[in-house]
Amino acid sequence: MSKASERLFVVTGGPGSGKSTLLDALERVGFARTAEAGRGIIQDQAAINGQGLPWQNPQLYAEMMLSWEMRSYHLALNHRGPVFFDRSVLDVIGYLRLLGLPVPSYMQQAAQSFTYHRRVFIAPPWPEIFEQDSERKQTFDEAERTYQAMVDAYTEYGYELLPLPLASIQERLRFIIKQAGVKSRGY
Repeated sequence: MSKASERLFVVTGGPGSGKSTLLDALERVGFARTAEAGRGIIQDQAAINGQGLPWQNPQLYAEMMLSWEMRSYHLALNHRGPVFFDRSVLDVIGYLRLLGLPVPSYMQQAAQSFTYHRRVFIAPPWPEIFEQDSERKQTFDEAERTYQAMVDAYTEYGYELLPLPLASIQERLRFIIKQAGVKSRGY
């Protein structure tokens, strides 16, 4: 792990588990964060009638997510303080495995080259807050299987998973700031 990666924190998990809401809260208290690749790609591809949609061409969608995550990583390296990622390169591997699709060797190489802080925050499935929308079409069962795919991918690459508490956004915010060992306005 490089010295730079020690300040790059990942928040992962299944869809609808509160990751983006938590990242929005981290941003409000002064932390840099990345945008989620999956949702952004779906919005862009839908706007142009593109083929890179998960329900249309999951392999192309995965390629686009990988490119997005690598670019987010490079941009984060230019930032001086901690950066919180809404998923990472490893989520692409978890996604492909979830679908039973092959993981190309270059994606495995990306997972070894683009490293993050060894402690990764993972949001467990949470039925009380799970919702589907125009971009999140997965069922809660799929969300649970996605969570397990992320657990498997991150564990395989040597990351320590810290489950987020099923608690209010303020409690989750305090948990992540304390566990990351970072300072923020008011925390």
